[in-house]
Amino acid sequence: MGQKTHPKGFRMGMTETWESKWFTQHNFADFIQEDYTIRGYIKKRFEKGAISKIEIERTGKQVIITIHTGRPGVVIGRKGVLIDRLKEELQLATGRGVTINVQEVRGVDINAALVAENIVRQIEQQISYRRAMKRAMSSAIKMGAKGIRVACRGRLMGAEIARGEWYKEGKIPLHTIKENVDYAQRVANTKSGTIGVKVWVCKEEGD
Repeated sequence: MGQKTHPKGFRMGMTETWESKWFTQHNFADFIQEDYTIRGYIKKRFEKGAISKIEIERTGKQVIITIHTGRPGVVIGRKGVLIDRLKEELQLATGRGVTINVQEVRGVDINAALVAENIVRQIEQQISYRRAMKRAMSSAIKMGAKGIRVACRGRLMGAEIARGEWYKEGKIPLHTIKENVDYAQRVANTKSGTIGVKVWVCKEEGD
């Protein structure tokens, strides 16, 4: 039996931190569900916004949302119109005061979530998965990543039988807790079915 653990959960408290930062003794399940709904709504609303992650904090009746994105202009909109509209909609949906912060992601090519989304987008546009994977790896290494590993699994190129392929460049020490290993997984929807994409990126400590 394989001994596997989530790379981010494995490093929680060391190089990783929680995306939901709040505590409550009541309505815990409701808050978890609300966080899930908020994240899903924002990601669906800004599909082309290159959103890496969404952090949610709660203080009393206030909800503070921090959107990490590679394309802040797409999320904010002209003169902040889009972000103001989103704030009003979330206040109506949650019944609480909402504050939204937008933080730009630096080093898009070494952010696992954005790399995975880029590969998914290319696969959905019927670009060769091998080409997409190798291009992403080359860009990450050029941007200073210590190592990168990319895996795709499913009916690749419309094959009759699902299979998996992965490529690796540099070092990816998955068993070392102190190493800064970023991880993300996404799903590409194609005519033949779904293809899972997983990305591991080993970065310098400050990245």
